[in-house]
Amino acid sequence: MPQIFISPNKYVQGPAVTSEIGQYVAPLGKKVLILGGIRSIEAVKANIIHSLALHNVQYHIETFQGESSDNEINRMCMIGRNEKTDIIIGIGGGKAIDTAKAVGFELDVPVAIVPTIASTDAPCSALSVIYSDEGVFERYLVLPKNPDLVLLDTEVIAHAPVRQLVAGMGDALSTYFEASACARARARNIAGGTMTQAALAIAELCYEILLRDGYKAKIACERKVVTEALSNIVEANTLLSGLGFESAGLAACHAVHNGLTVLEETHPYCHGEKVAFGTLTQLVLENRAMDEIEKVIDFCHLVGLPTTLADIGLENADPKQIRLAAEAACKEGETIYNMDMEITPDKVYAAMMAADALGHVYKQSKETVWVQSSSLVL
Repeated sequence: MPQIFISPNKYVQGPAVTSEIGQYVAPLGKKVLILGGIRSIEAVKANIIHSLALHNVQYHIETFQGESSDNEINRMCMIGRNEKTDIIIGIGGGKAIDTAKAVGFELDVPVAIVPTIASTDAPCSALSVIYSDEGVFERYLVLPKNPDLVLLDTEVIAHAPVRQLVAGMGDALSTYFEASACARARARNIAGGTMTQAALAIAELCYEILLRDGYKAKIACERKVVTEALSNIVEANTLLSGLGFESAGLAACHAVHNGLTVLEETHPYCHGEKVAFGTLTQLVLENRAMDEIEKVIDFCHLVGLPTTLADIGLENADPKQIRLAAEAACKEGETIYNMDMEITPDKVYAAMMAADALGHVYKQSKETVWVQSSSLVL
């Protein structure tokens, strides 16, 4: 297989850059369909509308209904055709963004993405995650190209809920470990080839920035200010994680997330929160050294990411439910088969339960004192 690296055409990040969107959009089209949630659109509406008007770009705003489902994509496509749209602007979080990318693909028009939260690596990718109307994962829709523009206003991100920034760290946390697994297995990436050294280096840099700046960025977001640490984490959550997962590949972390979506109790939790638990599961599945696992759990604890099943709504889950999630994670075509080992639902179930046990051990140790790996009994 050839090595393939893909990326958005243009990435713009900084304070108040939504007020400059017109100059980037005008060369792409003159009639925009803007889709996003009510609160997301309100956060950037004034800046965007003023900037589009300055550049003689017309627009129609449509409220996103909450799920990147086939029904919602079809509804937005119908509106786009009726409005004679020649560019899509997706505003908000991961599901609105994935819907915008899918609509752009169906209508064969350029796509601009304006995240209002740094909660996932969806903005940069040529991929839409499709869910049912009830929020259960159905499939990945691989798109022929990445967004034409990704524009992140760090002032908007700083005023968004802190939980969303932290969830983005959970999504980004998986990037290096999934890339490493794909490198060992020489697995196919999302782009249909094998990874470049650049993709692997980007994934590793993403992890380094999370450990260095994650907690500082959380504190900045709590105070609603833009600091260098916050800017670095926005880039790690969005650009580095996006380039890393797409051009290096996905493995068990995201497959476990997908499996967890079959359990309704997990639906109130963010994508990145479930991916964080999926990352711990992959580390156990790989039998990683305890110091590596400790580092990840310590980071999760520090910023507030899940480390146990209880943290994602499954404190009262029957073992049969966890087994159902493990089986869903092992569906044919899932990214878990990019691991360089034999994969079975039994192994994944065991890894999920062991990851949960490790998370509980950490929580019980208030001074974060760990016993030596040789004496640790699961």
